[in-house]
Amino acid sequence: MASTKLIFTFEIAFFLSLFISPSDSFWSYPPNDDGLKVSAIDSPKVNLSLYYDTLCQNCSTFIVTNLTEVFNNDLITIIDLRLVPWANAYINKTNNAIVCQHGPDECLLNTLEACAINVWPDVNKHYAVIYCFQFLAIEGKHKDWKSCFDTLGLNKTSVLDCYISGNGTKLLQKYADETGHLSPPYRFVPWLVVNNQPLQEDFKNFVTYVCKAYKGHLQIKACKSLPKEINLDENANSIQPLCNASEAKKMHGSPTASWMRHMKTEPLA
Repeated sequence: MASTKLIFTFEIAFFLSLFISPSDSFWSYPPNDDGLKVSAIDSPKVNLSLYYDTLCQNCSTFIVTNLTEVFNNDLITIIDLRLVPWANAYINKTNNAIVCQHGPDECLLNTLEACAINVWPDVNKHYAVIYCFQFLAIEGKHKDWKSCFDTLGLNKTSVLDCYISGNGTKLLQKYADETGHLSPPYRFVPWLVVNNQPLQEDFKNFVTYVCKAYKGHLQIKACKSLPKEINLDENANSIQPLCNASEAKKMHGSPTASWMRHMKTEPLA
């Protein structure tokens, strides 16, 4: 137990230094060939969106193990990363309640992560929080989510206020609408989209797709060693997406005004 906690603390401390340190912020662009720093305006970014469930094990593993590649080799300088915690949740029209595939705990984490994204628009900060939550989920300790704020040195008050006030459910409403209008519809999670192109089963090769989609002039280390052409391989991803949309109830359209009036926020433990 002590060993696991030590590893967890080290992992979070390491990623905290990557995500929140001003010197390593995603706004720090590498120099160009003339040794001059390049501004964000000079570098059109690639949109990378992840649709996921907070208690889907494959989603948690992807966020902790694979998606962190975004922060390596200056890749984040060309990416606009968006995290959308909704996926297989839906609105029960009978009682206007949010129903999540993995139960009430997942609804809680979906809301908290939506609030974290809203409170800290800086991807370095909200990704650190989400990384911590998902790390705990992998360990089966997601109920200890409050510890993440202390570990990261972030004030949890604004996130808790967002949840308690019901603003978190409004954020989920927007995510529900967005997820429900994906074209083509998502089939499983994690579901990754690059510039509106779903990667389907090839989601683990997202770096290749990002580099191919990037039209700017920055020389990104992560892109230099990748092949120019994408060879689709149905067996490229060894993990089986366990959180299939077909296994969850189908979404029944956009959340309604009546749901927003009657939705009750569960008390925080």
